[in-house]
Amino acid sequence: MIDATIFDMLEILIGYSKPAKIVIKWSFQMIKSIFLVSISLVLFACGNDFDPTNTDRGPYRLTFSLDSSFKIPHATQPIRIALVRLTDGTVIAEDSGFISTADFRSFTFQTAAVMEHRVSYAVHYWIDSNIGGGTVGVCDPTANDMQWSVEFFSVSNDINFVVGYAPGFVEYVCDTFP
Repeated sequence: MIDATIFDMLEILIGYSKPAKIVIKWSFQMIKSIFLVSISLVLFACGNDFDPTNTDRGPYRLTFSLDSSFKIPHATQPIRIALVRLTDGTVIAEDSGFISTADFRSFTFQTAAVMEHRVSYAVHYWIDSNIGGGTVGVCDPTANDMQWSVEFFSVSNDINFVVGYAPGFVEYVCDTFP
């Protein structure tokens, strides 16, 4: 056992001066508990990115899929998709294909391990639907071609993301696809 007061401990840890003495017998278990609480507070202050079990600091992979809700409105239509670094607009990876009618997922985009730790990215994609006009093979305005953007901020793991069809949330991304 160690004889000390809680104020003595506070004075040592944070420079707190004691108004009165309250004697507490410190056992090893109490000191261990205080130590664990202190470490927890430090880890909490580091933010949610700190995971002592995760030593992986990238690069990371992306698997981005369109669910089956895209099949009915866009079956067999062409799609282009790109992974864009948000800090400078650089296209890191891209792909193209067609909306599937047979697979469980309408379309899946996979990258190699190209996303850097704590960097933010967006996935830009458009379907060459040519609703009410437009040019085949050209990214037309959102009134003609469906376009979306999904952001991933401060990436710290591989990402596996499935998106549903949301025609009310289109966003112009044609600048990504000249």
